[in-house]
Amino acid sequence: MTTSTATTQTAPNDDTTPSPSANLPPPSDPYTSALASLQQNGFVILPATLFPTFDLPTLRDAATHLTHLARTSQWPYLRTLPKQFPPWPSDPSNGIWGVQHLLHPSNPHAATFAKSYFDPELLKYAQVLIGCEEEELVMELYNMLVRPDAAFALRWHRDDIPASASAEEELERLVKKEAFHAQWNLALYEDESLVVVPGSHRRARTEEERSADPFEDDMPGQLVVRLKAGEVVFYDNNILHRGVYDPDKERMTLHGSVGSCKKGAGKERARNVLQHGVGSWVGEVDFRKWVGGEIGERAERMRERLVRLGRESGEVGFFSKDE
Repeated sequence: MTTSTATTQTAPNDDTTPSPSANLPPPSDPYTSALASLQQNGFVILPATLFPTFDLPTLRDAATHLTHLARTSQWPYLRTLPKQFPPWPSDPSNGIWGVQHLLHPSNPHAATFAKSYFDPELLKYAQVLIGCEEEELVMELYNMLVRPDAAFALRWHRDDIPASASAEEELERLVKKEAFHAQWNLALYEDESLVVVPGSHRRARTEEERSADPFEDDMPGQLVVRLKAGEVVFYDNNILHRGVYDPDKERMTLHGSVGSCKKGAGKERARNVLQHGVGSWVGEVDFRKWVGGEIGERAERMRERLVRLGRESGEVGFFSKDE
């Protein structure tokens, strides 16, 4: 497999960086450079230098403790082996590969994770990549991908389009797709678990891709996304991708998404968020107390939009309940 050749973005000049509530920036700045990379390749890697407020040692300590709780049946919100998609059982006896609900009010480290999720610079990038105003941002998911207890891999998939879709159905969904959310991985340690086919978010699968084994280890054109600690990769969730997880290598990667309440988001977006069960506890959170200040106020507004999404969407079901 080849290594990632994506060009990382440079830090914006402090004198010209727009505030989170400003209109979308001009094409010459690093935010829209990131957008251009995302649109062309389906992913963009941002260097750690863009996010100086990320406190990696504190995040690692919090992640280590919560992962220990998860592996020892003291935290019930898990991604358990060998299941790939929600819902997951709460029994870790077969091993885990993820920890769910980092912002849950019963998580002793929720405030630490909230500061990274609602980081102003991260949200600036999310806003541009979605193409929305700050007041349209919606809190979605914050989970963690961890070292599995046994070798484990996800099948090739797109998050919003089932493998059973015809080429015509795929193309119709992809060419008409407006961005209603942004999805990212923040690596707390070096991570090379995400494998993508660059550009596949803009086209239907080829016949070779369609007929390939779901766990094909050498898909034509595939690329391993290699992250250093502190780096962030934003990626289109309909890029053809999979995860390949090494049980012998430490992994703690924060896996988040934020959405937009722009008209047209549809029930598919609600399903991808609410199928994880976030609606059962989001009403109990008060980010004003956890984070405080302007960040806490912005977080509360985003949380309230998620509550409204759940109220308006009703029963949403699951993407692939039995896998």
